[in-house]
Amino acid sequence: MQFDYSEEQRLVADSIRRFVAERYGFETRRRILASAEGWSREVWDQLAQLGLLGLPFAAELGGFGGRAVDLMSVMEAMGDALTVEPYLSTVAPAGRLVARAGSDALRGEIVPAIVEGRLVLAFAHGEEGARYDLTHVETRAQASAEGYVLSGTKRMVLHAPCADRLVVSARTSGSAAEASGVSLFLVDAKAPGVAMHAYRTYDNRRAADVDLREVRVAAGDRIGEEGAGMPFIEEAADFARALLCAEAVGAMKSACDATLEYLKTRRQFGVPIGTFQALQHRMVDMVISYEQARSMASLACARVDTERDPRERMRVVSAAKVRIADACRHVSQESVQLHGGMGMSEELKVSHTFRRLTAIARELGDADHHLERFASCS
Repeated sequence: MQFDYSEEQRLVADSIRRFVAERYGFETRRRILASAEGWSREVWDQLAQLGLLGLPFAAELGGFGGRAVDLMSVMEAMGDALTVEPYLSTVAPAGRLVARAGSDALRGEIVPAIVEGRLVLAFAHGEEGARYDLTHVETRAQASAEGYVLSGTKRMVLHAPCADRLVVSARTSGSAAEASGVSLFLVDAKAPGVAMHAYRTYDNRRAADVDLREVRVAAGDRIGEEGAGMPFIEEAADFARALLCAEAVGAMKSACDATLEYLKTRRQFGVPIGTFQALQHRMVDMVISYEQARSMASLACARVDTERDPRERMRVVSAAKVRIADACRHVSQESVQLHGGMGMSEELKVSHTFRRLTAIARELGDADHHLERFASCS
């Protein structure tokens, strides 16, 4: 698939690349990871000043009305830099759910706060035993005089320790595996009854298991109609998957560039190891995987913007995720192997890229899950 950025998209790409080059180098990232918070509020404010937090939201809410294809260059740059700030968690799926399903009052309160960098969101949806099944929701929301009372446990909530508010899925009716009966709620991360068990993920991001113990939520903080949240969740998850594919493309390019440079400079038997034909073939295979992944990421982003049939959108996004997962494995493992022992060292960026690509291959559904979903939608 041939994909070229428009002039506006190139300008956005140039701005984020300049920001990454000047203010988010590898050593800066290492200092951020070593901090108590594990992410940088200063970087977050700078992303807001660049307009990146408002890019996917409607102009009437303070954003720029961007689509997934407009965010591709941003996600590629973030994948290259291995940013650990909660950008994807905030703008998609959590922010997208508020923007698309929330009431006018809720959108008017939340989206401008995101755009200005005053609010960080996380999506609390996954539960024990669900694997990647979005319909598996056991957390309950019981109606009360003031609104709702939420009880349950959410597992592996990415960037929950960074979040000011959580978008929480809870069942207002039906059994655990039913698609209907799931509602969405906006919950203060520090509300009484919310307990977080925070930890670092394999790729050094912050996450938490979130316990909800009779958490009271006002009726006005329900996002959308009661029991009608699942179609919005599925659409927002596919939007996030498409952007995740674009992030993977940026990380793959970083791994390919670093590996090529190493092959040119590392010498053995008096010559650069890049002159060895066997290593040249492996390097070419890495670049082919990267190019195929970029084409599939472009297709996924284009389809989530334009496809009206949910099953066709799901089919294309799953196809892209399968291709991306395979490319993540191939490029990450080859980059480490071609670097030799150095590829495993903490001091080398390629080892961190390996971890991020390994995580992306499984985030929001691994290859097996998406092969099954692709088959069911075909």
